[in-house]
Amino acid sequence: MRAVNCTCRGAFAEKMRPKVVGSSAKCSGKPNVSELRPPVAVADAVRYTPAMNAISRFPVPALEALPDDIRARIVAVHEKAGFIPNVFLAWAHRPDEFRAFFAYNDALMEKAGGLTKAEREMIVVATSAANHCHYCVISHGAILRIRAKQPLLADQVAINYLNADLTPRQRAMLDFAVQVAERSHEVSDADIAALRGHGLTEEDAWDIGAIAALFALSNRMANLLALRPNDEFYTMGRTPAAK
Repeated sequence: MRAVNCTCRGAFAEKMRPKVVGSSAKCSGKPNVSELRPPVAVADAVRYTPAMNAISRFPVPALEALPDDIRARIVAVHEKAGFIPNVFLAWAHRPDEFRAFFAYNDALMEKAGGLTKAEREMIVVATSAANHCHYCVISHGAILRIRAKQPLLADQVAINYLNADLTPRQRAMLDFAVQVAERSHEVSDADIAALRGHGLTEEDAWDIGAIAALFALSNRMANLLALRPNDEFYTMGRTPAAK
């Protein structure tokens, strides 16, 4: 069973196009904001539909049942991307945890300076593969293809980053990230010093480790939820953009 398709198009990370779930309304290019009314009674807050059950094994709330700030965030993602990544819908089941998770995600993944955004996505893909997270490998692999502008790289990193087309800096970065993901108790000062040898700073080391740690949580939650990747992620960024 797959999520309900939305026919609109947009640009998320320059190419993403998601789908609206849990609504039978037709999409005209943007969400119908007039339908996103204030929260309804608790009894109506969760709609069990086949499409929602395909996203998560836990309840997925209807958009109009959500707190204003969370509904606004999801609407903004839809307007920018053209579809709603299923992770937003699944985490909306727990509003406080939604806010905390995405606040830390944004702080690490969208910050300026230090690691590039493509390098941050490489860390997510490599560590998510180590943690056997279907959703994160597929979704962040799509973002990596777009941000790195290398259609083959995400698959290489997901299958075995040791054989991927990486620079020495990127290889050192991923070695450290996977160490944090799998053997954080073994991290030593020597590991930080090794990163410095590739031009990575202590602040970069923090970011690498923090991204690996955050997505260790994300990976485990995605597996707990049986979170399904949106179908659109599989094809994003695989061919050069038309000029």
